[in-house]
Amino acid sequence: MSKVLLIFNPMSDRGRSGQKASDLRAMVNELGGADWHGTEYPAHATEVAAQAVDQGYTTLVALGGDGTVHEVINGLMRIAPERRPKLGIVPIGSGNDFAHAAGINPNPQEAVRRAFIGAPRWIDVALIKDGTGRSEYFNNTAGIGFDAAINIRSRKLRFVTGFAMYLAATLQSIALNFHAPTMKVQYDGGTLDQPILMFTVGNGPREGGGFITTPASKIDDGQLDFVYIPQVSQIRLLQLLPKVMNATHIHEPDVNLGQTTRLVIDADRALPIHIDGELFGPYEANVRHIEINIVPSAVQVLV
Repeated sequence: MSKVLLIFNPMSDRGRSGQKASDLRAMVNELGGADWHGTEYPAHATEVAAQAVDQGYTTLVALGGDGTVHEVINGLMRIAPERRPKLGIVPIGSGNDFAHAAGINPNPQEAVRRAFIGAPRWIDVALIKDGTGRSEYFNNTAGIGFDAAINIRSRKLRFVTGFAMYLAATLQSIALNFHAPTMKVQYDGGTLDQPILMFTVGNGPREGGGFITTPASKIDDGQLDFVYIPQVSQIRLLQLLPKVMNATHIHEPDVNLGQTTRLVIDADRALPIHIDGELFGPYEANVRHIEINIVPSAVQVLV
C-alpha cells in the first residue's frame, strides 16, 4: 500500500496556502489519509523529501506553488532512481506554472484526488551548475538576464501577487533600462557571442504566472527549449511584452528560438539567474559561468 507524505509551505502565495492546505484535510482523509509536513525555512522541503524514502514513503505530494514543487523535486533527485517516490502536485501557490505544464488539474480538490489515484507520467528535469561547482535542479524554467532581474524586483513588491506582481516588476524593469551582458553560449549544433538581454531556458512553456516564454516546450521530450532576445530599446520591449503573454513573440525578428540538451554560458559580468522562480544567481553571487544539462525521465508525476 502506498504511504503518502504531503509537504506544504504555509507561507506560499503570501501566506494564503496554509489555509488552503487545511481546507483539504477532510478530503485527504477520505482518500485514505496521509502524513503532513509543513516547511519552516528555505530548502526545508528539499530536506524533507530527500529523507522521506528512508521513512517508507512511496508518494510525496507538494502543496504550494512553483517554489514548493522545485524544492521537493530537488529532494527527490537526491534519491537513487530505483527508490525515488512518485510526485503529486496540488497547485495552491501564486504562479503554478509547472503544474500547468504537467497537466495538473488547477482545482485543488481534484489535484489532491489525482495525487492519490492518478497515473504516473515521467518528466524531465535539468541540472544547472555554476563556475564554483554549485549545482541545483530545475523542472520548469531558468531565466538568465532580464527575466531574472524581473524576479529580483518582484520580491520587493508587497501588495500584489501572482501574474500582477510579475507584470508590475516587468514594467519597472523596462523603465530602469536593464543593459544586456555579452554572453558566449554553446548549445547543440551552435554557438553565440553577443550582447543578450534575456535568455530563458524552458523545460515547461511558461513562467511568472502566465508569461509563455517557450511555448513549444514539453516536459517529457528529453530536450530544453530556449529563447533569447538581444539588446533592444525600452519601446521595443514594451511592444514585445503583450506578445509574450499570448505566445506570438516567437514570430518577431528580435526573438530567437532553439532547442538543445546542453548549454554552456559565459558572460562579461555577473548574471542574474532564477530557476523555477527561485534565485540561483543574485547579483552578489557574481555568477559568470553556467552549464545546464537535461536529465530525461527523472521523476514520475501523478496526473
